[in-house]
Amino acid sequence: MSQKHTYTTADYINWDAATNLVRKLYRNGDYRMSLFIGCGIFFGLRVSDLLSLSWSQILSGDEFVLYEKKTDKRRVIRINVGFKAHIADCFQALKIKDVNEPCFLNRYGSIISLQMINRNLKAIKVKYQLKIENFSTHSLRKTWARQVYENENSQGRGDMALLKLSEIMNHSCPSITRRYIGLRQQELGEVYDSLQF
Repeated sequence: MSQKHTYTTADYINWDAATNLVRKLYRNGDYRMSLFIGCGIFFGLRVSDLLSLSWSQILSGDEFVLYEKKTDKRRVIRINVGFKAHIADCFQALKIKDVNEPCFLNRYGSIISLQMINRNLKAIKVKYQLKIENFSTHSLRKTWARQVYENENSQGRGDMALLKLSEIMNHSCPSITRRYIGLRQQELGEVYDSLQF
């Protein structure tokens, strides 16, 4: 439970900073967190679904199917070609023997806890001096959604992107998606910026 008058909503990371972080973590030998953050920003899944991924799902083929734990909705996830190579690199670096094992295990062979991942993310934020106020597992899903919107908006398809994201993320309407990816807050902030002194 959060304290009174505190802001606990996760923020998104700038896309370039997020992909650079994935690369830096890999270079520094933190292969599992590199893969976790990469899967988060490329797949747009909730943490419960990320933690359920197995190597066989993400190594074989160009896409995989899962049923979201929260909604029981069927999702087909396409794997980005460049990120697919990163998955294979992490698999090799971690010396995985069984492709059917979950991707995100702790040193005892159990799936990493949500609390441990959030502690790791907070340490990563400090170590890599990330410019993000509230960094948690949900930041990864927001980063994915924001980047999808920005890519489509730059092509003049912002409204269509909001519709697609709203459906994929199981939001009841695009206005919720706008708020979710921070567009609404950004627009409200621009009201103050429009004033001149």
